[in-house]
Amino acid sequence: MYEFHGDKTRYFDLTRKVTEFHVIPFLKEKSIYREGMRVLEIGCGEAGVLKAFTDKGCTAFGIELEESRLKFAREFMQAEMQSGKVAFLNKDIYDVDVEKEIGATFDLVILKDVIEHIPNQEKFMPQLHKFLTPGGSVFFGFPPWCMPYGGHQQVLPGKLVSKLPWYHLLPGPLYPLALKLFGVNASGINTMKEIRSTGISINRFLRICKKACFKEHARRFYLFNPVYEYKFGIKPRRQNVIIAAIPWLRDFVTMGVYFVVKPSLPVNE
Repeated sequence: MYEFHGDKTRYFDLTRKVTEFHVIPFLKEKSIYREGMRVLEIGCGEAGVLKAFTDKGCTAFGIELEESRLKFAREFMQAEMQSGKVAFLNKDIYDVDVEKEIGATFDLVILKDVIEHIPNQEKFMPQLHKFLTPGGSVFFGFPPWCMPYGGHQQVLPGKLVSKLPWYHLLPGPLYPLALKLFGVNASGINTMKEIRSTGISINRFLRICKKACFKEHARRFYLFNPVYEYKFGIKPRRQNVIIAAIPWLRDFVTMGVYFVVKPSLPVNE
């Protein structure tokens, strides 16, 4: 696995920088961001994303399923917790009682590199309405499933298995068979199969949003994802506008997407 995932301090700083220099400017450009807004991150991990928002005067809340990751979040943001700028909750998102456990709704909900790991996204997406203030927005950043490394195979040990593009798209049992031939152990194969079961394309994401009564407010497609600058030294580059407009092709060559969606109608209408 990438060493920066193991180095929690570095990973925290990496996610903070991506948010400060790319996510927040995108939100400002699209008239979503404002100082003092209440921000919720679902799947906040070590909370590097939220750190960028609290540094700019926002109040933040993080929900994370893995307590081991929240341990680092509380350590890295101890001062912000003491000053009331941020709070955390270790819980499954489906089980959160907003009124009792949070006590407020949010101007902005963030899912950064999270939606592609959530099972049953059709069931999950409507849950987001309960966290939003009237007029609130949801930001998503994720790698489309069909992009060269949409299967997250880059986290596997071994130069060949981690660097080969697109083989996660092999049909049926051929993908786990390929992983086995590359020497990936049973645990690694199961992890890759789980990622495959939740991977999401751009078109499928938009269909799920529409069904869940969310309308698209803004988008940005990247040929080279901004996070690659801090992981690999590759400068961010936006996707060609013509390619970005071709539904089938764009998923295969777009390495990162940003979307902002807003509620259209109440889910029960």
